[in-house]
Amino acid sequence: MTTVLDRPVPTGSASTPAAGPFRSLRHAGALAVRNLVKTVRTPEALIDVTIQPIIFLLLFTYIFGGALGGGDRSTYLQYLLPGILAQSISLAGVSLGQNLNSDIQKGVFDRFRSLPIARSAPLVGAVLADVVRYLILFAVIMTAATVMGFRVQTGFWPTLAALGVSMAFALSFCWVSVFVGLLVRTPGAVQGLMFLLVMPLSFGSNVFVDTASMPGWLQHFVHVNPITHLVGVVRGLMLGGPVAGDLAWTGGWIAVFLAVFVPLALRAYTRRA
Repeated sequence: MTTVLDRPVPTGSASTPAAGPFRSLRHAGALAVRNLVKTVRTPEALIDVTIQPIIFLLLFTYIFGGALGGGDRSTYLQYLLPGILAQSISLAGVSLGQNLNSDIQKGVFDRFRSLPIARSAPLVGAVLADVVRYLILFAVIMTAATVMGFRVQTGFWPTLAALGVSMAFALSFCWVSVFVGLLVRTPGAVQGLMFLLVMPLSFGSNVFVDTASMPGWLQHFVHVNPITHLVGVVRGLMLGGPVAGDLAWTGGWIAVFLAVFVPLALRAYTRRA
């Protein structure tokens, strides 16, 4: 006896129903939890948000701080901490692209596409899970800096605002890493390309030294560098001083990152899978 199928069996993404915003957010939340569980089971994946920022803080305070700060390491630490915070959240996004690329290589995303979930949920879920990593980073670096002698000059609410702006910048900048993670073939290539981007932005800024000490041609780059303005906002909110100009620049860069790299990442995800 032969059974005849009179209609095709739906497979893969073709069977995925359209999801509204709330369903999409719920799906992304479920996948964010999945990423958090994965992080808990591999604590060594937190090195870039725990040990690495402390190493940079110790290195530039006690080895280079004497020269860069004119012999006054305590004053230089006050100047340095906001810069290290901005540099660290930029570097922390690299692992997001690596993890996405690794999941694609292992076929995890093929499994996601066979499920009746929103198409964007795996990417948005991965970004939402990174919020916990950034909170860990903030807690670790502020604790270490306080032990070393750093003191906030403004108060709790300005400091909370500084951390909020830093979080918004981190969650927008990490979409660059998501896009790169979907674009290249290996996790190693993600790390290489992201370091090529983040290192010039970190060292070609006001993270470690004052902009006035740089050559004139380099200052033009520093003045439009998004990390320069994020550092300006954090310094102003934690140590006092004007922040309006740097805050406007930072808000503009956040909008640019989201407007450019979110659509690019979703398009790359659709094409890649």
